[in-house]
Amino acid sequence: MGRAEDHEIVSIYPFTDDEVDSLMNTAGECVLMWSTKDGWPVGVTHAFVWHDGKIWVTFGSHRHRTAAIRRDNRVSINVSSASYPRGVGKGLPHGAITFKGRGELFSDDTTKDKFYRALSQKLNPGNKDGEDYFYNFLDSPLRVVLSVTPEKRIMYNAGTASKHMAGTIDEDALGKRMSSDAVRMNAERKKHGLPPR
Repeated sequence: MGRAEDHEIVSIYPFTDDEVDSLMNTAGECVLMWSTKDGWPVGVTHAFVWHDGKIWVTFGSHRHRTAAIRRDNRVSINVSSASYPRGVGKGLPHGAITFKGRGELFSDDTTKDKFYRALSQKLNPGNKDGEDYFYNFLDSPLRVVLSVTPEKRIMYNAGTASKHMAGTIDEDALGKRMSSDAVRMNAERKKHGLPPR
């Protein structure tokens, strides 16, 4: 049964692989994060495509993020179910995922064509005129396409968390605690004179 203090432990609420695919194929936006030359973390919202277990976005080659990612290709991407299209979401997984991964930049016509078409179809389902308009909008020699290969997922499955807090889920359905909840939290609790969890 869930306990009120379980809000401190969130790593036990992962998504299944099918739920990850469902969220990633439905969500409309992601936030791409990188580090500037002087160490500042920066994030920008992008439309994206989830394909072959990678996240694909596009932006201008003249953007600061292009130079930053060429310098250091370690990036993070956050995707939330809050970006589901209006009227969509019933029966779909809710929550968010942050992916830590490495980015690869592409500027070849073949990659651009595939990505532009996939993103245009995603943003204009069943609307060929809208799809073609957006494709032509994207098609520019100044654009690059970024593919991010995830190396780690930080997940929060809001549906599982709600069931746990309500005491309506079997403890076996919960995920394994990550080190932040298994080690670091108890170190902090000890500093505050609290018993371990």
